[in-house]
Amino acid sequence: MQRRRFLGLAAAATTLGLTAGLSGCGALGGDSGGDVTLRLVAADYDLTGGDSTKKYWNGLVAAFEAKNPGVKVQVQIESWNDVDRKVADMVKAGQAPDVAQIGAYADYAAAEQLYSADELLSIPVQANFLAPLVDAGEYKRTQYGLPFVASTRLLFYNEELFDKAGVDAAPTTWAELAAAAEKLNKKGVTYPFALPLGPEEAQAETMMWLLSGGGGYIDATGHYNLDSDANTRTFDWLRDNLVTPGLTGPTAPGKLNRKEAFAAFARGEVGMLNGHPSLMQEAAKKGVKVGKVPLPGTDGKAKATMGVADWIMGFKQNGHRKEIGAFLDFVFSDENVLKFAGDNDLLPATVTASATMQADPKSADLREFLEALPDSQLPPVGKTSWAQVSSSVKKDIGRAVQPGVKPAEVLARLARQATAAENAE
Repeated sequence: MQRRRFLGLAAAATTLGLTAGLSGCGALGGDSGGDVTLRLVAADYDLTGGDSTKKYWNGLVAAFEAKNPGVKVQVQIESWNDVDRKVADMVKAGQAPDVAQIGAYADYAAAEQLYSADELLSIPVQANFLAPLVDAGEYKRTQYGLPFVASTRLLFYNEELFDKAGVDAAPTTWAELAAAAEKLNKKGVTYPFALPLGPEEAQAETMMWLLSGGGGYIDATGHYNLDSDANTRTFDWLRDNLVTPGLTGPTAPGKLNRKEAFAAFARGEVGMLNGHPSLMQEAAKKGVKVGKVPLPGTDGKAKATMGVADWIMGFKQNGHRKEIGAFLDFVFSDENVLKFAGDNDLLPATVTASATMQADPKSADLREFLEALPDSQLPPVGKTSWAQVSSSVKKDIGRAVQPGVKPAEVLARLARQATAAENAE
């Protein structure tokens, strides 16, 4: 899966003739030929246990229904722990929702259960997605996954702990990162560098490091290459320079989950970690002064960083292509995209909304993330084998950095499993 060349935000907006006023795209008015009710299942993004996600969708639906009197939308919000499974169960039972906003789309695309993007969206809306997210939303060169919201990663550091440890500047190379971790360790910081390779989201932490080391999950031909020389060198370095010297804290990386690492950062117990936008607000609430810089690479800034997207898609089962398309055009209006991204400290998936957020002083804390997203690389979510490969990485990658273990052997085993899963696609 090759990344398309990203057009500058302003240039793309001008070329496409796009403005913030996309909210009228796809409106059906009263000519839909009779009332249609769409069923939407969406994931809950509220980290506090509140109902902000439900309120967002209810408000959006009310505005959409006012513009499209022949269409109603029923909203069902499910936790991230359950939403993918529940949608899968609905599809298996022959009761697919019309629209699902979940974590993966490839299996449904492979089973020919989804409308493609060009079957649903108006041309201006379809052309407005950021290029790396379009690539990641493709199955066999056709886009089925519509990127709903995105994020990327930066190196977070605790400014006060850096000052106390005498670390004068944020690291820009792996050697500088290890040196800073050593100073933090000498000052008694619990986690000089938190390395969450536990089963919660080890596949993401792994990808960040693979990209920083010049490798990745797949090669230029789109095939898995987990045991490449670059990937092996990366995990050799992690084992020898962070884990074995005791710079990753009291919990072994293979047992440390991202949620626990983020919580420790918010408590002021972590010197550095790879963080995403939603951590900033939580850390600030606890009084942590957060510094953030691009992820270091072997000899300087990493050539690429990891991007992440959640997906929204339209199912064919009920045959409501026109109504689904009108609804999704409305979902991707700048007003709606910016509200959801802003409310959840996430990044817009569209060119025009990204440009608007970059220019907004209120979003200054997100600017570095926005700048990193256009050149980011996403996991190979367009491969139906990715779920199985991701699961294997979550389970086993933590062993690769254990002192005395040869990373090459762990990576080779994972590579064999990945190739077998890919061949079974």
